[in-house]
Amino acid sequence: QVQLVESGGGLVQAGGSLRLSCAASGRSFNIGTMGWFRQAPGKERESVATITWLAGSTYYADSVKGRFTISRDTTKNTLYLQMNSLKPEDTAVYYCAARRSGSTNLYDYWGQGTQVTVSS
Repeated sequence: QVQLVESGGGLVQAGGSLRLSCAASGRSFNIGTMGWFRQAPGKERESVATITWLAGSTYYADSVKGRFTISRDTTKNTLYLQMNSLKPEDTAVYYCAARRSGSTNLYDYWGQGTQVTVSS
C-alpha cells in the first residue's frame, strides 16, 4: 500500500508561481509512473503532467506546456509540480497519483488533493 500526501497549494495572483509536493510512503514502494491531475468545479478530472519514476520521462498537457514542470526526488520519494505563469483557468484541486510497476490500472493510488486558486 502507498500513501500520497500533497502540499503546497494556495491562493496566488495571475502570473505568479506555486510548487506542489507529493510525499509518497508505504511498505512496498514499487512505483512505475506518477502524475498530477486537476479538477475544476463542474469539470472532469484531467491529466496535467506525468513522469516515469526511474527514467524521469515526462508528459505534459498542452494547456500547461512551457509553464509547469514535473519532477521527482527518488531519494525522498517525493513528486513535485512547479507551476509558473499561473492563469485563473489553472484554478482547481490538484491531485497526485501513482501507478505500480506492471499495473494495468490507470492509477492505483491517489492523494487527497490540494486547492490551487489563481486570482485575476
